[in-house]
Amino acid sequence: MSETVSVTRSLVSAPLPQIIERLGLAIAQAQSALDSNSVEVAKQMAETPVELNGETYNLLTLGFAPSFYAFTEATVEAKLSFSMSETTETSVSAGVTARVNYGVVMVAASVDVSYARKFSVSAEGTSSIAARLVSLPAPEAFSEVLRRLHDKGLQNQDD
Repeated sequence: MSETVSVTRSLVSAPLPQIIERLGLAIAQAQSALDSNSVEVAKQMAETPVELNGETYNLLTLGFAPSFYAFTEATVEAKLSFSMSETTETSVSAGVTARVNYGVVMVAASVDVSYARKFSVSAEGTSSIAARLVSLPAPEAFSEVLRRLHDKGLQNQDD
């Protein structure tokens, strides 16, 4: 089998399904980390005291909320270009020389044969992964809990 066919088979069998699977898992892990971060920020806001007019509040009861983020799209792009060439060169040259000297004839013949087979393979590849991340409003259930905490904080001030 020629070297060209072997290289072509190797390049065509790129693991595209595994690349897509790994991209999906990486996005899921990143989304989980973003969500965990937003929850931690909410906890810190709940524990941050702010004194206003002699009353102490936390940032959540004052209407602050952590930012939440989500991936809206992800793109994986791979480009591969390759070129191969296989050449064979054969050359034959022959020569005859004759000489006459004092009645004696001398004849010489020469044959020169050469054979060359050349292979050339070059391959280039590029890849890129892009993900789009957007800020989202806090989940509705989270916002409802914040409103209840805020209202409860206002009721405690009136008592």
